[in-house]
Amino acid sequence: MGFYFRRSVNLGPFRVNVSRGGLGWSVGGRGFRTGSSARGRRYTTISIPGTGVGYRTSAARRGCLLSLALVLALPSAILLAAMLSMVSAFVWRNLV
Repeated sequence: MGFYFRRSVNLGPFRVNVSRGGLGWSVGGRGFRTGSSARGRRYTTISIPGTGVGYRTSAARRGCLLSLALVLALPSAILLAAMLSMVSAFVWRNLV
């Protein structure tokens, strides 16, 4: 494992990432973000905020930003997020 450097600047939903490799950008909010890395690789990320659980798909420099896999996985990810939210609320209500 090596050291790395990354700095990001948020401008509303737009984020600029500065790293040793160059500049990257992304647009989105909590749970969904899409952008381009410093090396030009396009990516889309779907996550469940606050859990550390998410799914990321990426395409080559000239690839499609939203791949077919992401389009098919989106309804499942939303359902999973809703289920995890209900389960965590139930657990916290009954254990605390």
